[in-house]
Amino acid sequence: MELVATCLFGLEGLLGEEIDSLGYKRIETIDGRVTFEAPKEGIARCNLHLRTAERVFIKVGSFKAYTFNDLFEGTKALAWSDYIGREDMFPVKGHSIRSKLFSIPDCQKIIKKAIVTSLSEKYKMRIFPETGVKYQIEFFLLNDVVTLMIDTSGVALHKRGYRAQSLAAPLRETLACSMVKLSRMRDNVIICDPLCGSGTIAIEAAMLACNIAPGLKRSFISESFPFIDKNVWIDEREKAKNAICEPITKIFASDIDEEAIKLAKENARKAGVLHCIDFSVSDARDFKSPIPDARGTIVTNPPYGERLGDLEEARALYKSLGKCFEANIPSWQMYIITSDEMFERHFGRRSDKKRVLYNGMIKCNLYQFFKPRKK
Repeated sequence: MELVATCLFGLEGLLGEEIDSLGYKRIETIDGRVTFEAPKEGIARCNLHLRTAERVFIKVGSFKAYTFNDLFEGTKALAWSDYIGREDMFPVKGHSIRSKLFSIPDCQKIIKKAIVTSLSEKYKMRIFPETGVKYQIEFFLLNDVVTLMIDTSGVALHKRGYRAQSLAAPLRETLACSMVKLSRMRDNVIICDPLCGSGTIAIEAAMLACNIAPGLKRSFISESFPFIDKNVWIDEREKAKNAICEPITKIFASDIDEEAIKLAKENARKAGVLHCIDFSVSDARDFKSPIPDARGTIVTNPPYGERLGDLEEARALYKSLGKCFEANIPSWQMYIITSDEMFERHFGRRSDKKRVLYNGMIKCNLYQFFKPRKK
């Protein structure tokens, strides 16, 4: 079958690499989503293991639709009874981009009516109680091409289950993991987040280092789908547990706020990685390597001045960090995300590479420093 994994804009390449590593074949990549081939058992594996995906969908079908009649007939022709039973729920939601059919409520009504008509012809019934298994139908209209899908994740995949509480303006777990992946984590290089907040970057780094499947401690809506054998989920979870290892990479996280560190420790405990992270209360403006002469990488998410505090305060912090890092860890690599386009000027150094990423709906740049600074 064809599956579709969605992600934050800018993470399609990382998501594609994850899909490759699971042994599945990519078919198409567009902004925010990757379509690929996988057996139905792959639904369990993908939901458990994909670190940068937001959701995994079953692709039911795709077709062009310029009119509501096109939308109705194209939807009706799809094999909905392969998934939806007589009593099952099938609510509809979706998006339309650069398409003639732009009214979301109207598209929802037409698609719902078409599915009901298709199922009525199959089951010889007119009214569906919708009291059984929930199949969330999602449509995506792009340039007049409709893609109809069934959500297999339920709660978005960035919600791993360890962060019941967070501070203001948290970094999404999928984005934190992507930052760590882009930093090219290595066994002989320590990772530090000196502005760790609720600990998301350090926790995601530790889960990577321990090979802990991100979905291991949560459930998924597709666990109730009858066409996926319950033993598939049991087997995949057992394989994931057996694959967990002890980390070699040393991970450090600190913050000036003592309450933030308490929260970060609790989140790390829930994630099962508290023993892998060295937490401390300290001011990032005084940061020094926690291990003398160690090779290290900074991966951090400082305040943007957009949702946390004042922009001038954030820029003053960038300036202090730039001076501190230059004085104390001049040879370290750094991966710093912020929405402030003037970051480099205030940090006092031009990055070696910039990558546009999105923290939710906020457009950010990941500033990457990996070459020795020219004197």
